Amino acid sequence: MKSPAAVAARAAWLTTFRLLQRYHRYEVVNLEPLLRPGAKLLVGYHGRPLAVDQCMLTVTLHDHLGYLPHGIAHGAFGRIPGMRQVTDGLGFVTGDGPRLAEAVKKGEHVLVQPGGTREGCRDFRHRYRVDWGERLGYLRLAVRYGLPIVPIAGHGMDDAYVGLNDGYAWGKRVGMPGRLPLWLGVGATGLWPLSLPFPVKMTQWVGEPLTTHLAPEFNAADRESLLAVHREVTGAVQGLLDAARDYQRTR
Repeated sequence: MKSPAAVAARAAWLTTFRLLQRYHRYEVVNLEPLLRPGAKLLVGYHGRPLAVDQCMLTVTLHDHLGYLPHGIAHGAFGRIPGMRQVTDGLGFVTGDGPRLAEAVKKGEHVLVQPGGTREGCRDFRHRYRVDWGERLGYLRLAVRYGLPIVPIAGHGMDDAYVGLNDGYAWGKRVGMPGRLPLWLGVGATGLWPLSLPFPVKMTQWVGEPLTTHLAPEFNAADRESLLAVHREVTGAVQGLLDAARDYQRTR
């Protein structure tokens, strides 16, 4: 049984992001792959500075599937006092472990943004470009649990705020606790985080599942094989970003 704090966190999440769905006139293109049976690893582009579009997607999936996908949150969430109850209510996990294994066994989706704050807290010159480096943890997770990878990206998420600096680099430079970024951004009513986002329309594009890493002959111990699939995944996410932007330009 969930604690009162966990129940309250879940209710607040659903209410907040339903309101933001209206504010951003949110829609999803090609939701159907996520409604098919079986757990999948949803691998998304990290908009700035928070992955608000992915949060809104969790509400859409909750309304269709009856649960919130299990987001892999920043490791700092597990260390901040009082946040454990919140993460329990939202189904968040901060890494691999029994809670994640249980979710997969139940056939529930897992959601991750490999770019993290490195991708989400950039300045205005760097927008709608995948920046995951050679982070392969998500891919090893997909192999370990036998999860198809569903690429997710879209349009509008990098226009909600105007980034003024590289928050990831600044955070490392000053030694921010928990590897948190130090990001400056401007929104509709002033400086983030005290400002509302600009009321841009956000559209989420869902790709078809990728399964190269699930082939019997795939060698997960071979780094070059992992990097080849990594390039396939990042290419699919970048392709969705480009397609979504081109579509917006023609409307």
